[in-house]
Amino acid sequence: MKEVLCVAAIQLTSTRCWQDNLTEVTRLIDSAVSDGARLVVLPENVFLFYGKGMRWLAESDSQKILFDKVLALAKKHAIYLVVGSHPSLYTPNGDVVADGRVRQTCWVIGPDGLIVERYDKIHLFDVMVDDKAASYKESDFIEKGDLTPKVIDVDGFSIGLSICYDVRFPELYRALAELGADVLLVPAAFTYVTGKAHWDILLSARAIENQCYVLGVNQCGWHNETRQTYGHSALYSPLGVRLASLQEQPGYFVFNIAKQALKDCRQKMPCFSHRRF
Repeated sequence: MKEVLCVAAIQLTSTRCWQDNLTEVTRLIDSAVSDGARLVVLPENVFLFYGKGMRWLAESDSQKILFDKVLALAKKHAIYLVVGSHPSLYTPNGDVVADGRVRQTCWVIGPDGLIVERYDKIHLFDVMVDDKAASYKESDFIEKGDLTPKVIDVDGFSIGLSICYDVRFPELYRALAELGADVLLVPAAFTYVTGKAHWDILLSARAIENQCYVLGVNQCGWHNETRQTYGHSALYSPLGVRLASLQEQPGYFVFNIAKQALKDCRQKMPCFSHRRF
């Protein structure tokens, strides 16, 4: 068990072309690993930013080719690699997703190049937004995930999984904290308008109320003529302090998170032992 974990956030402007996205991911992972990263987190829609193409890719021969390359990338660097989300044709029990949709799945790959865990997005972004897209309806392409919080172990740190819109639902993060999470991951494709209004506030709030590190890893820039994401990937401390961040361009940061900061925060302010609900 280690007392420090080096985490990396990789921010992208992903497109409809998985090959181009993979090339950029590979380049940025190489750089992050050279800076010491052990846990590397990619954003939502990392290899395909195109809702209408999700089912096609999930059913195609390209899906296996892509997964083989990503698994090999994790093994090559001996890292834990979190694919923020990528469409899955199958549910966790092996059933084909119905109605031509997919599961929006966060995949965790271990240093041996094997899949450690998956988390299927629970909350779907069906909303009206004051931007060029005007409305979003993920449920047209995505089936809701099962109500099963997922926590994994990375070198003695407990890592809680979530995706994007989940961050607006604090009950999920409280459930992850009750499962022992030390770090809460929020890979995302937050729109520019909603991100500017709420991204940092929500990440900081989830950190403070659960006394966990929170790592939000977002898409950035214009993906097509109507879709712009906010960027500003950030890491927050258990006290809600922003420790590292990016702006609105592709890139990455690495940061060493420490167990001692978690222990100090939880000992000085033992909120969980004071709960009455």
